[in-house]
Amino acid sequence: GGSAGGIAPSIKVRDVVAGMGACTDSNYAAQYNLPGSYAPIASYELLERAVAAGRAQGVDVKVGNILSSDHFYLDDPSSTATWQKMGVLAVEMEAAALYMNAARLGKKALCLLTVSDLPLTGESLPADERQTSFTQMMEIALSLALPA
Repeated sequence: GGSAGGIAPSIKVRDVVAGMGACTDSNYAAQYNLPGSYAPIASYELLERAVAAGRAQGVDVKVGNILSSDHFYLDDPSSTATWQKMGVLAVEMEAAALYMNAARLGKKALCLLTVSDLPLTGESLPADERQTSFTQMMEIALSLALPA
C-alpha cells in the first residue's frame, strides 16, 4: 500500500484504489527476457477480498488500471493526460515491479493505494489529514492477512 496521484476524472483525494493491472513506463520486465510485452496484474483472489473488505468497512474501493512510473510527478503534464485517456486511475511507483516479482515467484500480490493528490488539478491532501486517510487503506490491507 501507499500513496498515489489520482488522474482519472472519477478519482478524488482520499479515495482507496486497488490496482487490477499496472501499466509502466519502466523497463523492469526486460530482465525476464520475454518474447513480448508483459501485462502485470494483481491476484484476483486478493483483489476480490479487498473489495469485499472495503465494502464491509463502508469504503468504495476503486478498482482498475494504475500506472507504475519511474517518476511520480511527470515533468510533462501531457503524458499524464495521455495515460488518463487510456482509463488509468492513478499513478504510483511500485505495483508493476511488485506484480512481476510475484508472478515470477508464483506468489499473490495486490497494490492498494490512497489518493494523496490529483496531479492534473493540483489538489492535494493536507499533511495533517494523510494519516487519517491512509488508515482506511491499511485496515483493508490488514484484513487480507487474516484467513479468508
